[in-house]
Amino acid sequence: MNKMKGFTVLGITLAAISVLLYGGCKKSGVVSEGNNEGRRLYIYNWTYYCPDSIIEKFEKEFGVRVIYDEYASNEELYAKLQAGSTGYDIIFPSADYISIMKNQGMLAKIDKDKIPNLVNIDPKIKEKCLFDPDFDYHVPYYYGAAGIIVNTKNVPEFERSWSIFERGDLKNRMVMLDDMRQIMGAALIKLGYSGNSTNRDEISEAKDFIITKWKPNITKFDSEGFGKGYVIGDFWVVYGFYEAVLDEITDNESLLSNTEFFIPEEGAPAYLDGMCILRDAKNTDLAYQFINFIHRPDIYAEFTDYFGFPSTVNIPARELKAEESFVTEEDMLRTQLEYDVDDALDYYTDMWFNEIRIGS
Repeated sequence: MNKMKGFTVLGITLAAISVLLYGGCKKSGVVSEGNNEGRRLYIYNWTYYCPDSIIEKFEKEFGVRVIYDEYASNEELYAKLQAGSTGYDIIFPSADYISIMKNQGMLAKIDKDKIPNLVNIDPKIKEKCLFDPDFDYHVPYYYGAAGIIVNTKNVPEFERSWSIFERGDLKNRMVMLDDMRQIMGAALIKLGYSGNSTNRDEISEAKDFIITKWKPNITKFDSEGFGKGYVIGDFWVVYGFYEAVLDEITDNESLLSNTEFFIPEEGAPAYLDGMCILRDAKNTDLAYQFINFIHRPDIYAEFTDYFGFPSTVNIPARELKAEESFVTEEDMLRTQLEYDVDDALDYYTDMWFNEIRIGS
């Protein structure tokens, strides 16, 4: 999903103001009809990140009413929780924020005996969860990544590599996400470093690489309009989330047939969103039932089919998927998960806003 990573005082302050003024975004049309008023489960999840059909099935099967609110960024989630008691039971933060919330005592410790479907989670995903390797404070929900989308009619020849953004012949026909960790992580990976480097020399080298090799050829950094820009032909090459582009071109068969998505051969930054139970949750038994329900193979297959995702986390669900995914599990496992970079984040922020993004 389109994540806005980063942990800055300014970002949290602005998000907090927004939350206090407007509250969370409520998802309409989810709660099914029936006598489920007595049992309620309060969920706070990313926008467009769980099909209504799955919520409705859970409500019917467990005789519960789900109250489902949505947020657009980790910062918004964190700010709302920091503002005071929310009443939510389950949240879906990304790996770096799971680390932050765990360290601040905001999350309940997971009773793994209450989630038998944990056995369905791919051990290769567990190996990537260095921030919480034993699933003590989270259960993986989805492991995903942005990638490169190419209009093959306008760009018939290209390498499946980050080097495509160094092509001067495509100048002003390319766009990249407006996301500090994604772009700087991509440059670090391209240069052969960890996408989570805390080495200031490596971060500075990645900054210089972006400024000299990529920025001259891209139109802008954009995390909101790249899908529409692609469909109207402004952009021929996009580094972004494929589902955002797919949503724009589904009814355009010609463009769809001339669109290719790939994870660069060097690798790419990835995100992992986990299901966490808040420390002050009131409906923990229902929370455990929901988490276990999500990892039932038929339900997880339905979730990934809805978005065209591969079943990166749940192994048995792969055999039950009805739809072809736009990227393989093998491609996804070549990516590098984003972690909290601790004190180095201030240096990333300085490089991004004061040097890379200046003038954009």
